[in-house]
Amino acid sequence: MIRQSGFAIWITGMPASGKSSVTRELVSMLSSHRLPLVVLESDVMRGILTPHATYENSERDWFYEALASIGAVITQSGVNVIFDATANRRSYREHARALIPRFIEVYIECPLDVCIGRDPKGIYRKAAVGKASTVPGLQSAYEPPEQAELVLDCRDSAEANASAIIATLRQFKYI
Repeated sequence: MIRQSGFAIWITGMPASGKSSVTRELVSMLSSHRLPLVVLESDVMRGILTPHATYENSERDWFYEALASIGAVITQSGVNVIFDATANRRSYREHARALIPRFIEVYIECPLDVCIGRDPKGIYRKAAVGKASTVPGLQSAYEPPEQAELVLDCRDSAEANASAIIATLRQFKYI
């Protein structure tokens, strides 16, 4: 029996846009479908792949290439992947799209002032006092997708946004 490859969802947006909240809700909703699922969350994966992260461009290039490759291997085995990762350059997400045939990019659109107001990890505060110098949206560019399959509003609830992703998965006949 030939196993169908899994799908991948890359949830992108600036830091503190709500990616992790939407991911948690989406995982909860997908659990009722009993689908094999792995979440590749950038902070967790950085701890494994780059435990002393510098966030310099060359390191980001390597990290996101590795993350996309890991996701591709997982989906090839029939397991679905959710990338919960900023991936501030379009090229990072496009690389994943090129590797993974069943791919959906979800962009959480969020104004910078809202992200700064949320700041659960304190990265914008660190940038303000000079302890971080490569924060996407401040010192490093964040390149929003040009053709995301789904654009969400960060001010909508995580539940509403996860429901919209489920609807998109159904539209593409991934579930």
